[in-house]
Amino acid sequence: MNKKKKKYARINLNLTGFKNLLGLNFLFFLFFSVAISAQELDTTLIHIIDEVVITERRASAEVRSVSPLQMLTSERISRLNVLQVSDAVKHFSGVMVRDYGGIGGLKTVSVRSMGANHTAINYNGILLSNVQTGQVDIGRFSIDNIESISLNSGQSDNIFLPARSFASASVLNIRTRQPVFEDDTRINGRTTLRTGSFGLVNPSLTLNTKINSQLSASFSGEYMYAHGEYPFEFRYGTGARDSTEILRRQNTDVRNLRLETMFFGNFAERGAAHIKTFFYNSERGLPGNVTFYNPLQNSQQRLWERNFFTQAHFRRELSHNLSFQANGKYNWSWMHYVDAGHFGTTGIMENIYAQQEFYLSTSFLYRAFEQLSFSFSTDGFINTMESDLVNFVYPTRYSLLSVVAAKYVNNRILATASLLNTLVTERVQFGSLPENHNHFSPYVGISVKPFLSHDLRFRAFYKNIFRLPTFNDLYFTNIGNTNLKPETTNQYNIGITYTTSITSYVPFFNITLDAYHNNVQNQIVALPSKRDIFLWTMLNFGEVSTHGIDLNLETHIQPSENLGVILGVSHNYQRALNVTDPANIFTFGHQIPYTPRVSGAVRAGIETKWLNVFYSLVWSGHRYVLPQNYTANRLEGYRDHSISFSRNFNLSFGTLSANLELLNLTDENYQVVRGFPMPGRSFRISTGLSF
Repeated sequence: MNKKKKKYARINLNLTGFKNLLGLNFLFFLFFSVAISAQELDTTLIHIIDEVVITERRASAEVRSVSPLQMLTSERISRLNVLQVSDAVKHFSGVMVRDYGGIGGLKTVSVRSMGANHTAINYNGILLSNVQTGQVDIGRFSIDNIESISLNSGQSDNIFLPARSFASASVLNIRTRQPVFEDDTRINGRTTLRTGSFGLVNPSLTLNTKINSQLSASFSGEYMYAHGEYPFEFRYGTGARDSTEILRRQNTDVRNLRLETMFFGNFAERGAAHIKTFFYNSERGLPGNVTFYNPLQNSQQRLWERNFFTQAHFRRELSHNLSFQANGKYNWSWMHYVDAGHFGTTGIMENIYAQQEFYLSTSFLYRAFEQLSFSFSTDGFINTMESDLVNFVYPTRYSLLSVVAAKYVNNRILATASLLNTLVTERVQFGSLPENHNHFSPYVGISVKPFLSHDLRFRAFYKNIFRLPTFNDLYFTNIGNTNLKPETTNQYNIGITYTTSITSYVPFFNITLDAYHNNVQNQIVALPSKRDIFLWTMLNFGEVSTHGIDLNLETHIQPSENLGVILGVSHNYQRALNVTDPANIFTFGHQIPYTPRVSGAVRAGIETKWLNVFYSLVWSGHRYVLPQNYTANRLEGYRDHSISFSRNFNLSFGTLSANLELLNLTDENYQVVRGFPMPGRSFRISTGLSF
């Protein structure tokens, strides 16, 4: 078997486009600099107000938010029996994590049935990107160094953000820990070791150091290995008398290495900055689809991934009324895919892909008076892609996003509005170009508190957004279509939130209820061509209409000083229907693939001075794997129960923690994606030392 020779050409960046983006940012900065110089800068200490608050009490944020906000702090995450960020996100209402099985399987997140491409992933204030597929694998992020995970279904109330944060239907925010030092301590950290079923070995280390009164640094590293060969039940047929066989998942090994460093600078009360560097290296097997004709999978697919990025953030209070922030980022990602069992003339398929992104953002916040603020942000970024595919076009995408936003807040009303402009042009070395895009996306939202004595609020928002086709949609060999239009989405939401303290024994009770409607037009779908079933075509063909209800409830019960009970419930009901063509009786009015009508999660825990016990349940109703809602396409629902036992021991040099997790207690044999069985009953043991 001859290995094909790689032809790996480099893209010569069109520096003119990059200079234009930099020039626009410079003009914006120059304009505001002139405005600043016209007024006398106040030299007194300036206190940061709501628009730049990084964290706040979770209940207050969720109840007060104009658009639905769900949040998990590090304390809550520790109770959920989770290993990766993708596991924690499953507890959010309205979220579908498409999990392809096993520790190393791809994991993408879809919110309110709009697809993973409509959900942006915000990592420490700057968005992650993947212009090749539009989907970010959130399975690569560990929970060890996470301070909080939050989900905005719509838009954040914080208007002092980069323009890119306004450009998605939903945003998943991941924030890592910032070092905190007590007394004269200059070094602290935490080390953790996990082990468990299927060969799991997962050590991690976080070190924080205080360099001086204004500068601190943090280092986080993690390695994970697992052979991943878990057993699963394979049924021959669907009848009661059909036989079953216990098989073992194959080609499921994974080796991940994650390294992160971060420097923090605080300049009195006038400003702050941080610089973060991230490196991720992974090698894993890709298990095959389990079918009647391939129960042993026979997959020989391997995937190597590397990702490096460095990003910087700077914020400065220029006066009582004016604030400035800037963000910059360079991102490089590389992927090597091999299928040694490919049914082709060479007997092997091997491809390499590489992406780069150059990103720059500037934002200004102007406080007209105490209740009213305005912001302006502009982001410029360049995305490139390379591959060794034959006839690859080597695309380069230039994007300029600008947004004007306003926020009004008092004791009764919180209102925000924004107008986003997206300007995108593309260049390719070979082939035809797609058209340029210039789109305006409005947003408006309001939250009203009718009674000052009760924390009851009514909220509503409308948002228009659109998603550009990915590079795979446009340019992938024999599949891409350069005439594709962006998907346009209109989101509507009305809701009610309430929080209270019932008695001294029930100090906290919180409930949120939201009803929503989404409409996606020009949905991008893949269809087989008429002349060859193996050659597919990307088309703007579909329209999806979604109606749904999200319910979230949480309460804390404190029967005594040494006993606490925590209970949380999330529930989602949604009808996501294909309304493309009324004449098509086979798909019109049918639920779109992999979208359950009902889903939810339950969290419950008992905390004592001797032992903490936490229980979690993630469940989903049935789904359909194809657009036709026939019995043959039905994938049954599932319930995944887990329980954990933990205790902390206070030592003279730190705190030692021990945790035992029992996962999928009922050993349910279920699938999130058809043909990719999930692990059955398993366990994890972890020990950690905070010093």
